[in-house]
Amino acid sequence: MFFNSLSFAVFLPIVFVLYWFVFNKSKASQNAVLIVASYYFYSCWDWRFLFLLVFSTFLDYYTGLRIEKGTTEKGRKFWFWLSITVNLGFLGVFKYYNFFASSLSEALNAIGLSTSPLLLNVVLPVGISFYTFHGLSYVIDIYLKRIKAETNFVDYSLFVSYFPLLVAGPIERATHLLPQVKIKRHFDFEKAKEGVYQFLWGLVKKVVIADTCATYANAIFDYYPNMNSLSLILGAVYFAFQIYGDFSGYSDMALGMSKLFGIDLLRNFNYPYFSRDIAEFWRRWHISLSSWFRDYLYIPLGGSSGGMGMKIRNTFIIFLVSGFWHGANWTFIAWGLINAVYFLPLLLLKKNRTNMETVVLTRDWHSVRVVGSILSTFLLSCLAWIFFRANSIQQALRYIQRIFTEQHFVSQFLKNERYNYELLFLIGAFVIVEWNSRTKVEPISGNYSGLKLVLCLAAILALGTFSDYKEFIYFQF
Repeated sequence: MFFNSLSFAVFLPIVFVLYWFVFNKSKASQNAVLIVASYYFYSCWDWRFLFLLVFSTFLDYYTGLRIEKGTTEKGRKFWFWLSITVNLGFLGVFKYYNFFASSLSEALNAIGLSTSPLLLNVVLPVGISFYTFHGLSYVIDIYLKRIKAETNFVDYSLFVSYFPLLVAGPIERATHLLPQVKIKRHFDFEKAKEGVYQFLWGLVKKVVIADTCATYANAIFDYYPNMNSLSLILGAVYFAFQIYGDFSGYSDMALGMSKLFGIDLLRNFNYPYFSRDIAEFWRRWHISLSSWFRDYLYIPLGGSSGGMGMKIRNTFIIFLVSGFWHGANWTFIAWGLINAVYFLPLLLLKKNRTNMETVVLTRDWHSVRVVGSILSTFLLSCLAWIFFRANSIQQALRYIQRIFTEQHFVSQFLKNERYNYELLFLIGAFVIVEWNSRTKVEPISGNYSGLKLVLCLAAILALGTFSDYKEFIYFQF
């Protein structure tokens, strides 16, 4: 059940009505509605994996209680490492086993040892990377005595499986979400209106921008040996906007619909393509994951407290692990490594925290340099996205090679294209809207909100109706 599907358009209003008008007498009844809705939502993907979600939830709930009640450090460590091992074990088996088995087999074959790996024929449970990280942060925080263990199983279950964020985040923290599910919510019309605006803008990003760009990005990447330099450059740009519109669109829809239920989720994107360097980009892109790795991996490794050697080591570990989190393919590891290399000069020059405020342009030469920094950062991101999108590192390298060797900059016709290069004007209009709204959560609210709402709905109906792409990219992670 996708957020942009007709079935979800029926599901969400039903849950909304039950939540606010039928089972609204207490926090317990509100949470019961949301937990039942969440489990139903997840079972629509594959009901068999619902048991895995419930087991993972119970494991972390129970081990959290045992860690808190532990009277000896040895006992606390036992339950802590049990939870960590089982959670990462499930993630490893479903997501990474075939990758490691195939990579080991290829390495052995390369040195003359013929092997045939035993691969698992299993489907990756949707959202496993996200709800596993919810549970891991909860258990770690209890072990480090940052929070108390939750005693109400329904409340904790809702924290893990809350359907707006269940399959693609944002990655929530118990310190932020649990206090909200432990109190009765009261309907706030203004908050609900904000939620509708944010949800609709997320839907625009998905069906108008991401899905339209996907038509071209897929065609160019699938047939890149026949594409000239201009088409290959456009393919990388289209994919950059596809993945941004797709993932930030999902996050906006998740945050927007959650406001309908009186619950605030962590912001996941903050206009990342207006960043002036890679460090700023990663403070604005997939914020919940970046901050998760910072708090639970980078800082425990020593963070920035040691010498430059330690800082460089920890930075590369963070980016490589972030790449590997996205998928079991060397292309994702290469993508993480490239971003680490991008980050390195800023770290060495101690400029990784230079651009902390929202960008402002004025009519002077400084603004020209700022625009140049934004464009160069975007182009570097596009180059890295080629590895993220490619099926193999070899394909990514050949794609990049052809950009510089097939020096033909003429328009090429794509047999499945509908809008020709009008798509560039659509992207341009989207960038202008986002630029003018970069200090806001979403562009619809404010002056002329009614007109903007009508225009968004018209764009969704006009372009979304013909979309061939329903699934969100990050569902595979």
